[in-house]
Amino acid sequence: MKTLIRSTSAMGMALALLAGPAFADMEAAMSFLDNEIDGLSVLTREEQEAEMQWFVDAAQPFAGMEINVVSETITTHEYESQVLAPAFTAITGISVTHDLIGEGDVVEKLQTQMQSGQNVYDAYVNDSDLIGTHWRYQQVRNLTDWMANEGADVTSPTLNLDDFIGLQFTTAPDGKLYQLPDQQFANLYWFRYDWFNDEKNKTDFMDTFGYELGVPVNWSAYEDIAEFFTGRDLSHMGVEGDVYGNMDYGKKDPSLGWRYTDAWMSMAGMGDVGEPNGLPVDEWGIRVNENSQPVGSCVARGGATNSPAAVYAVNKAIEWLQKYSPPSAAGMTFGEAGPIPAQGQIAQQMFWYTAFTADMVGDGAAAVLNEDGTPKWRMAPSPHGVYWKDGQKVGYQDVGSWTLMQSTPVDRAQAAWLYAQFVTSMTVDLKKSDVGLTFIRESTINSDHFSERANLLGGLIEFYRSPARVAWSPTGTNVPDYPKLAQLWWQNIGDAMSGAKTAQEALDALCEAQESVLERLERAGVQGDIGPVMNDEQDPQVWFDMDGAPYAKIENEDEEPMTVSYDELVQSWQQ
Repeated sequence: MKTLIRSTSAMGMALALLAGPAFADMEAAMSFLDNEIDGLSVLTREEQEAEMQWFVDAAQPFAGMEINVVSETITTHEYESQVLAPAFTAITGISVTHDLIGEGDVVEKLQTQMQSGQNVYDAYVNDSDLIGTHWRYQQVRNLTDWMANEGADVTSPTLNLDDFIGLQFTTAPDGKLYQLPDQQFANLYWFRYDWFNDEKNKTDFMDTFGYELGVPVNWSAYEDIAEFFTGRDLSHMGVEGDVYGNMDYGKKDPSLGWRYTDAWMSMAGMGDVGEPNGLPVDEWGIRVNENSQPVGSCVARGGATNSPAAVYAVNKAIEWLQKYSPPSAAGMTFGEAGPIPAQGQIAQQMFWYTAFTADMVGDGAAAVLNEDGTPKWRMAPSPHGVYWKDGQKVGYQDVGSWTLMQSTPVDRAQAAWLYAQFVTSMTVDLKKSDVGLTFIRESTINSDHFSERANLLGGLIEFYRSPARVAWSPTGTNVPDYPKLAQLWWQNIGDAMSGAKTAQEALDALCEAQESVLERLERAGVQGDIGPVMNDEQDPQVWFDMDGAPYAKIENEDEEPMTVSYDELVQSWQQ
């Protein structure tokens, strides 16, 4: 891919700069702007130089300091670690080691620092899914107060918070900003646009199901399309080998938990209406009271983790994995399953992270690209389940965000904050987004560059420019201790995926395990007046008879299937 080739050469340039002495250097900044940014910025060259001059000046008190930061391993963070960290070091004289580890390992390191008070890393890029944890434990610096006080002298006048698209996800109920978004991507519906528009496929689908082949609006239509394409002979399109109507993963592994907590349950319709998350019941099935205190997870306490909608969600995932996916998918993790659609045998995927877009347009994706480089695939809003209602969230956005721990010494946090702002700066963001395709700024999304590149990205730009974007959100503030609760999901739902338990048995065990953690937090009192205060158990019917989640079982969970034309859908976003 051209951008990656340029990034590699730029990395060599930045590493060469590192061979010199470590001190703030505007000459290094000019070289960075010439050779790496190379005009790919929303700022003018004069504005870029002014922003770089600010970093040079602000970094002077920290020249020679060595800091360590960490993030998960995705394309965006590889670019930061390999290109931007060396450049920042050369420009500022602050030596940055940007480690790349697994997402679960990032959470583990963060949890270790929380529990021990020892400074493991000077800054973390960790998911905004931990916003409820950070707000309740108060072990991270809230950035609102930080920027006004200890961080004031190292907060860029051109940071432009209003330009960030994800601040609502990193702001707690107290109105304070706790994390700064660094990369953002959604889980969307992915499908083979060329297969869906083939006349033979369209005619055969209409003859079989009695309605148009198109983007599924609900799970019933998704299921029909999965059945239609699985095992279908597409030799008339030049496609050889087995074809499948669904792609997913099912290995009992930490990534299986993300597959469910990343809004699968809300896509089914388990939680309440609300933006950015359901209230009082969220997509984890956790209920809170009017003071945002968790009060239960099981239906007997007003939660929804083991509700009929949750059982429906798990059963559908298992059924589609078994019937319509490659046989190997059941033994795959998130990372192993992600590249499979690019191999050219998958018709659609309900639960597809746009972080894989960079791989889907690269050299290894020839099977799903036309000769001119345009994609044979598109992405669209994910269909929703039978329990879903207008106003509920319909998908997940990952918002990896810079987080400063209270246990990090002030000077080290200040130096790390400079680096966090550098890699999210308006000078850098357009180029970084061109490589990683994980958008955090309105100015980048709406740039002329991405207007020109949009036809190569299969609907990604159209989605991020659309008003529909706000219906995709990360885990919200109902979850009081993400590290403790997240591990319960993959362990318990893994039992359902493997067949060791029914979906109902697995979800009963999961909600009881979640409530055990909530009860321990309540007894310990470590989260003060925003920690859990558990409801008394009642007959589940009491809760089913009330408005909102949890919802009683719908007798016929196979609703009337609905599809929509992709082209008409995109046009509706642009009106």
